[in-house]
Amino acid sequence: MDLHRLGLIGNCQIAALVRDDGAIVWSCLPRFDAPPVFGALLDAVSGGHFTIGPADASPGTQRYLTNTNVLETRFESADGAFRVLDFAPRFEEHGRAFRPTKLMRIVEPLSGTPRVRVNCEPVLGWSRVRPHRTLGSHHVAFEGYDDRLRLTTDAPLAYLDGRPFALTARRHFVLAWGAPVEEPLEALCARFLDETTRYWRRWVKLCAIPAEWQEETIRSALALKLHCYEDTGAIVAALTTSVPESPGSGRTWDYRYCWLRDAYYTLGAFRRLGHFEEREQFIGYLLNVASSAPTLDLAPLYRLDGRSDLDERIEAAWPGFHGEGPVRVGNGAARHQQHDVYGEMVLALCPLFLDARFRDQATPGALELVTALARKAADVAGRPDAGIWELRTEWRPQTFSALMCWAAVDRAARLARRDRPAIVAELEAAAARIRGEIMTRGIDPARGCLVADFGGRDLDAALLQAIPLGFLEPGDPVARATIDTVRAELDLHGFLRRYRADDGFGTPSVAFTLCTFWLVEALARIGDRTAARRVLDGLRRVRAPLGLLSEDIDPATGLMWGNFPQAYSHVGQIHAAFAASPGWHEIGL
Repeated sequence: MDLHRLGLIGNCQIAALVRDDGAIVWSCLPRFDAPPVFGALLDAVSGGHFTIGPADASPGTQRYLTNTNVLETRFESADGAFRVLDFAPRFEEHGRAFRPTKLMRIVEPLSGTPRVRVNCEPVLGWSRVRPHRTLGSHHVAFEGYDDRLRLTTDAPLAYLDGRPFALTARRHFVLAWGAPVEEPLEALCARFLDETTRYWRRWVKLCAIPAEWQEETIRSALALKLHCYEDTGAIVAALTTSVPESPGSGRTWDYRYCWLRDAYYTLGAFRRLGHFEEREQFIGYLLNVASSAPTLDLAPLYRLDGRSDLDERIEAAWPGFHGEGPVRVGNGAARHQQHDVYGEMVLALCPLFLDARFRDQATPGALELVTALARKAADVAGRPDAGIWELRTEWRPQTFSALMCWAAVDRAARLARRDRPAIVAELEAAAARIRGEIMTRGIDPARGCLVADFGGRDLDAALLQAIPLGFLEPGDPVARATIDTVRAELDLHGFLRRYRADDGFGTPSVAFTLCTFWLVEALARIGDRTAARRVLDGLRRVRAPLGLLSEDIDPATGLMWGNFPQAYSHVGQIHAAFAASPGWHEIGL
């Protein structure tokens, strides 16, 4: 079950991964971080699946309907051809977003008399117990969940056990959590498909896109949108847990939560895309998180509802993706200290005071919060922490953490010059102190580049962000040295590792997708757009036929590893495409 065989559907409330043989192999209901209803991704035998495919179980060909999150899987055989349209309904109704907890599957014959098989085998979460089934006239109810789970269909119920049958007309399947379908199925599915398709195409038309790498940017935008949990505004790192970073690594993590480190970059991606609503909702989520921590001792990550009780446990009975366990639920990194979060929080909240569209949220209380976060950053800068990569070894003062603390104080000082002049001198002095410490302790004098931790020699690809953040000017020799040294020492067949150091699980053996996008952005910022474009073009070697990106890449095979899809990777692609592409005015538009 390679990741390039999976397509993503969702509606900002629920999501599912659909394999190219027509099987839904991952879906957690009724929200991203719930236990799985279908979990074959992590247990191919007993994890649960919902398969609609050909009688011979052969794979089909997947594509998205143009500029949508509606997935088509097309099958052809000697008997005939058919397609399956998979989607989670999403559109505007009664003046608000309609996103029911329903997965819809439409099966349509295209030629001949194809034979198909349908088998819906959900599980009761991590127990993997099969729910009791109750048959109705046109539905199957699965019992044992916290709410109702019902599959409603106009196909014969006798054929839902996987036996092949002749597909002679369009058939419809709706898996509903909670309120079941109580209206004519064919008309409902047709309306929901039409409305959902129009919604996504309208949303894409409201996206700003670069002059080049348009298709990649549009797909990344659509994928990133599906990581938004609209109820609270949270944006999760990924929609899966425990897909290993590489074979045999033991690096299996639960990413179905919201990391503060992603906040600034994600908001920046939506800003480049020109979408305001997602930014506003996410800022609301961040304000809620910060206000719930009176001492501002922020955790690195939070649940969708803003809680941080994420104790990590292992589900030992689950074999894991390709048998590569362990399968983890929760994330122990929630107990880490990551000082970079203060910088990312301040950078995320700055638009409240710099973008006139946020003016109603630019309250004195919000400004006081930004100031308090900046002071907290000044206080912790240079102290040992787990760093952006959540190292599970002895903590050291991380240069990237100090860099983000500098960014927090620097941006707060800029705001203070306009709104709180009495504290400008304090903040400017703190920013200068942190800068001086980084330039003294965070640079290798022999190579002239930034290094991962104070006084060390290891490299960290995250330090490429010193250039877009404005810590290093494009003409600064430290900027060029950092780019060149990172490329030379962290290169893996044209892609970048995060680092080479032992992080408690050994040395990473694959490339981290986001880091190569960071390289593109850094090269473009120093004016080397030719090199940036070359690196970005090289990323097309990744085996991602649907344009979806995971956390990690094995450059030797082009295969993706790590949780999938990964919001961070798609955020990086969006930033990189805008940085490397010529402006529309440069191509005469």
